[in-house]
Amino acid sequence: MTEFEEIYRAYFNDVYLYILRLSGSEVLAEEITSEAFFKAMRSISGFRGDCDIRVWLCQIAKNCYYSHLKKLGKTERIDDSKLRELPSEERSIEEQVIDREEAALIRTALHSVSEPYKEVFMWRVFAQMSFKQIGQIFGKSENWACVTYHRSKAMIKSKLEDKSYEK
Repeated sequence: MTEFEEIYRAYFNDVYLYILRLSGSEVLAEEITSEAFFKAMRSISGFRGDCDIRVWLCQIAKNCYYSHLKKLGKTERIDDSKLRELPSEERSIEEQVIDREEAALIRTALHSVSEPYKEVFMWRVFAQMSFKQIGQIFGKSENWACVTYHRSKAMIKSKLEDKSYEK
């Protein structure tokens, strides 16, 4: 097995899940993840090791996803991603409806948050990256990533608590 095959096997699922969260589409996530690994394979010699390879692969995938959206003319379409796991079948219909309504409010609040707060929040929640990895993406410190993440959470919480925002 080649070194790139090992990388593919080790990180495909992480990249796929990240793009699935961004796109909300299994088919699109598979397509974008495959494209990202193809691009990574062509440029692996240029990988300097300045960051975790998982971060590098997710960056390539994110760029592929945004390029895809740009081609479709939908560069702002990130709100399809879900902030919560799908409800279990054991939950009542009422609980499921409430969860979906809350998730929609959270998505709306998230997308009203400015950059870099929105992206840091998404890297942390959707890709489950460490603050160190997020800091590497932005060329900043681990502490910067942590502070930015907590500020983004506070912004989202504040928007959700603002009763006029819900309407």
